[in-house]
Amino acid sequence: MNKIDLYSKLSDLKKVDYNNTLAIASIIEILVDKGIVNRNDIFKKSRILDTMTIDEIKSMKTK
Repeated sequence: MNKIDLYSKLSDLKKVDYNNTLAIASIIEILVDKGIVNRNDIFKKSRILDTMTIDEIKSMKTK
């Protein structure tokens, strides 16, 4: 893989990351606007998930 291919792949990953972030932010805004959750709920859950391991997160799905 040459440098141009590497830079191209990196650019593609940045675009995907941006699109995913935009989608998540949009979903959060809709949920907040509809009164389903509030920003504090999102903040608390993100802090909890950030401290968990992948295995702990996976086990949450099976409960």
